[in-house]
Amino acid sequence: MTEEAENGGKIVDVIVVGGFLGSGKTTTIINMGKYLAEKGKKVAIIVNEIGEIGIDGDVIKRFGFDTKEITSGCICCSLKVGLRTTITLLAKEYKPDVLMIEPTGIAFPHIIRNEVELMNLGEEVKIAPLVTLIDGSRFKHLMKEVKEFAMRQIIDAEILGINKVDLIEPIRIPILEASVQQLNPKAKVVLLSGKDTGEKFENFMQLILPDVKEIPEKTKVTATEKRSGISESQETEDSIKASGVGSYAAEFAIKDEKSLSTEIARELTTELMNTIKIRVLKLNPEFVGHIKLFLDNGMETVKQSITIYYEEPQEDIIKSKEGAVPTFKILSAVSNVEREALKDAVNSSVQEIFEKRGIGLHKASHGHNHEDSHKHEHDHHEKKQENIQRIVSIKGRKE
Repeated sequence: MTEEAENGGKIVDVIVVGGFLGSGKTTTIINMGKYLAEKGKKVAIIVNEIGEIGIDGDVIKRFGFDTKEITSGCICCSLKVGLRTTITLLAKEYKPDVLMIEPTGIAFPHIIRNEVELMNLGEEVKIAPLVTLIDGSRFKHLMKEVKEFAMRQIIDAEILGINKVDLIEPIRIPILEASVQQLNPKAKVVLLSGKDTGEKFENFMQLILPDVKEIPEKTKVTATEKRSGISESQETEDSIKASGVGSYAAEFAIKDEKSLSTEIARELTTELMNTIKIRVLKLNPEFVGHIKLFLDNGMETVKQSITIYYEEPQEDIIKSKEGAVPTFKILSAVSNVEREALKDAVNSSVQEIFEKRGIGLHKASHGHNHEDSHKHEHDHHEKKQENIQRIVSIKGRKE
C-alpha cells in the first residue's frame, strides 16, 4: 500500500468519463452520482474546465456532490501535478468510495486515466473501464468538424456511450450503433439519455462497476482488457492544440444592487446566447463545441447552452447556493475558430446586451492566462505550482 493510502485515503473506484464538448458528460455524471449514492456509496467528483472559469463544477455542487474544479488548462497535458494533489486531498479529507473525473471535452481521457493508474493509489483502488460519451444527435457533424480529434477519443474507450438518443430518430439508432462499434470494435457500446435512468442506465453502470450489482460474466468489462491506443509520442501532445478548438472563458461581477429577477435573467441570457451564436456563425457556419452562460441572481441560476450551429439555446434553472452574489460566467469552446476572434465575439456581445438592459458589470480578475500557460507549462514548473495553489481543501458530505 502507498504512503498516501496509509495516511487515510480510501478511494475504492476511480471512473473517468470523457467525451467531446457538449456530449452530456455533466448530466451523465450527476445521474451516475445519484445512482451510486442510492447504493450507499460516498461520491466525489473532479471537474476539469478549459480557461479560468469553472461552470460545470457549480452545477454539480447544486445536486449535493462535492467537487474539485481544476481550471486554467487540460488535465491530460498541463495539470498532472494538480490532479495528483487533488486526488490526494480528496482521499485524505473526504474519503470517497467512488471518485469520478470529468475531463474537459478537448482532453484525451485515456491519458488522464493512465496518469491516475501511475499514481499507485493502493492495491484496493480499482480503475474502472474508460468511458467516452458521444453525442449521437451530432455524430455526423463531429465527424466533419473535428473528426481526427473525436476519433482519438473514441478509439481509446472501453465503454462508448451513445448519448442523447432521445434526440435521434429511432430508425437511425441501429445504424449509428454499428458505425460507432466499427470505429472501436473492442469497446462495449451502450445507448444513453439524460432523461432516462432506467434499465439502459442500470446496464451502463453495471458495465462500469460490476461489483455494485453482479452481472453475467460475458457482459463484464475489466480494466485489464487490452485497449487500442495511440503511440507514445502522441500521448504527450497538447490535446487543446490537436482539437483545433478555440476557447475563451470569463467571469463578471454584477455591479447593480437592484434585484435581477429570474425572468429578466432568462430573457437576458437567451438574447445574449443568440447574439453570440450569430457572431460565432460568421466565424464558422457549421461549428460544434459548447457555449455555456451562467447567470446567478443570488437566488436562482439560469444556465443557457448550445453545442452546435443549428441548435436553439437549452435552458436550466438551478437554485443558487447559500450566500451567492450576482455573478455572470461564460465558457465558450468552438471548433475551427481562433481564440482571439472568439474572445472578441463574446466580449462585444456581453457588453452590448448588458448595456442595452442597463445592467452594470465588471470583469473578475484571474491572474493566470490559460493560453500562455499551455504554451509554457511543460517547460516551467512554476506554472504548475500556481495551479496547485488554487486547489483548496474540501469538506466531505455523506450522501
